[in-house]
Amino acid sequence: MQIHILGICGTFMGGLAVLARELGHTVTGSDQAVYPPMSTQLSDSGIKLFEGYSANNLHSRPDLVVIGNALSRGHEEVEAVLNQGLPYISGPQWLWQHVLQERHVLAVAGTHGKTTTSSMLAWILEDAGLEPGFLIGGIAQDFGVSARLGKQPFFVIEADEYDSAFFDKRSKFVHYRPRTAILNNLEFDHADIFDDLGAIQKQFHHLIRTIPGEGLIIAPAHDAAIQQTLEMGCWTPVQTTSVESILPERADWYAKQTSAINFDVYHNETRHGEVQWTLSGQHNRQNGLAAIAAANHVGVTPQQAISSLNKFKGVKRRLEVIGELQGVTLYDDFAHHPTAISLTLEGLRAKTGDSSRIIVILEPRSNTMRMGVHADSLADSLATADFTLIYKSQDINWDLEQAVADDPSIRVFDSIDAIVDVLMKLAQPEDHWVFMSNGGFGGIYQRVLSRLEN
Repeated sequence: MQIHILGICGTFMGGLAVLARELGHTVTGSDQAVYPPMSTQLSDSGIKLFEGYSANNLHSRPDLVVIGNALSRGHEEVEAVLNQGLPYISGPQWLWQHVLQERHVLAVAGTHGKTTTSSMLAWILEDAGLEPGFLIGGIAQDFGVSARLGKQPFFVIEADEYDSAFFDKRSKFVHYRPRTAILNNLEFDHADIFDDLGAIQKQFHHLIRTIPGEGLIIAPAHDAAIQQTLEMGCWTPVQTTSVESILPERADWYAKQTSAINFDVYHNETRHGEVQWTLSGQHNRQNGLAAIAAANHVGVTPQQAISSLNKFKGVKRRLEVIGELQGVTLYDDFAHHPTAISLTLEGLRAKTGDSSRIIVILEPRSNTMRMGVHADSLADSLATADFTLIYKSQDINWDLEQAVADDPSIRVFDSIDAIVDVLMKLAQPEDHWVFMSNGGFGGIYQRVLSRLEN
């Protein structure tokens, strides 16, 4: 079967393309934003890419078209699919019908940390010899790919609350029907499709309704929005996690910090060992703890899971070191929500100490950021940084300068070249430069690396 995927370079659709290829299908796809690491993964998998959308991309009349949620009516290639009467489906529905239906699905949902937690969980199962399938919204460095079929019965999926397609406005995760579910956290996001937090909680409750009574939900004990959602009705056992300095009986699983980055793991007041790794921040302790709990549900002991996390390499674009030149360490990070920005920077500060400077280069690129929904909290989220350089693209129509006017350490630019020039003047040994964007950021990484090399 020939499958053509619209929006193929998105993290979800790109992973789906790899799975379809593994199943033996001929896979093609089109997108207007083609950049690594997803474009590289697709090319390595033998998948033909069309850069740019056009009705001509459908000249071979594929047997099935999978349409990404970023595309809507009026789009040239979508209209061609409809006018030609080609069979089409959403990505999440295709995934359920052809991959997940026969599997024990372990899903990771939440506003933040889905990719990292999914990668941790998949790696724990892999290191335990279970060879799971997975689809993750990023390239897990322990695997080198974002998706694979793996072996029965386990499949780890990053469970996104974003809508499925222009013809199916349910959240993607409603299609996945997990038996083990991590609900990492819950905040307002995706303002382009959700009116408020209550609308997101409603979709999360739809997910909860699909989890069997013999399954398991893992949720933080301290997240009020998740607890409210569970109180709407829950038919599945719940195990709680905590990384706070609270009594053991307050959570089934909890992490006790032992150093700037390491932590002990407790379950029902019993200590099972210490995670000794390279990741930093409270958010990663929460992610790791949840992954350990989920793995335990399918038979991996906490001790084995801890041993696996001690070898965990991380995820591309999650505070990934992309270069060390002239004494400057450069990181690529996907954070684009104020909470994620703040937690990432606090974790890095705990690791580097106060003697080194942290300079953030931020592109507010997500739909929610571009709408200005988080304008009031943006400056506060950057408080840990010594300096911040923000790129204001032409499609930001709210007063970004005014939102950060009270903080002299934050500057706004309308040119990437100007940011690169300023960075070269700021550079000094032991600096840590964190590039934050959920896109390609105009190739700024390569420009900065080239300038530092010279």
